[in-house]
Amino acid sequence: MINRTNPNIVRDIMSRDCYRVSPDASVTTLAKGLALHRLPGAPVVDASDRLIGFISEQDVMGRVLDSIYHDDEAPLVREMMRHEVLSVSPNKSITDLAQEMLGPKPKIYPVVEQQRLIGIVTRRDILIALLSMRRH
Repeated sequence: MINRTNPNIVRDIMSRDCYRVSPDASVTTLAKGLALHRLPGAPVVDASDRLIGFISEQDVMGRVLDSIYHDDEAPLVREMMRHEVLSVSPNKSITDLAQEMLGPKPKIYPVVEQQRLIGIVTRRDILIALLSMRRH
C-alpha cells in the first residue's frame, strides 16, 4: 500500500509502473520513450527485469544527431548504456536520499529489490515528499 500522506521511505513515493528499456532497443526507440514519459533517462533491464544499466538523454543526444547527419542506422542501447548504475533500495529513507541528491548525482534512481527493478524515484518525487513532510 502506498503511503502518500506521510511518506518516509522510497517505497512510499516511487513510481512502480516505470519506463524501462531493453539493451536491444534502438536509441531512436529509447528517445521516443523518454519523450513520451518525460524522463531524463531510463533503466536498462534484461528479460528477467534485472537492472543491467542506465541510459540518459544526454548519453544519446550526440549519437542521434550523428545518425541523422550521416543518415546512419541508430545505435542500440547496449552500445551506449552505462553499466555502473546508482540504484536505491525501496526501504531507504527519503531524507537520506535527498541528502545524496544534493550533489551531482542522477536526477532519477532505479529502485531495486532482490536484484530486480521495481520502480524509479526522481528528484521531483523527493522534493514533493519533502514538502509534504514539512507541512506535517
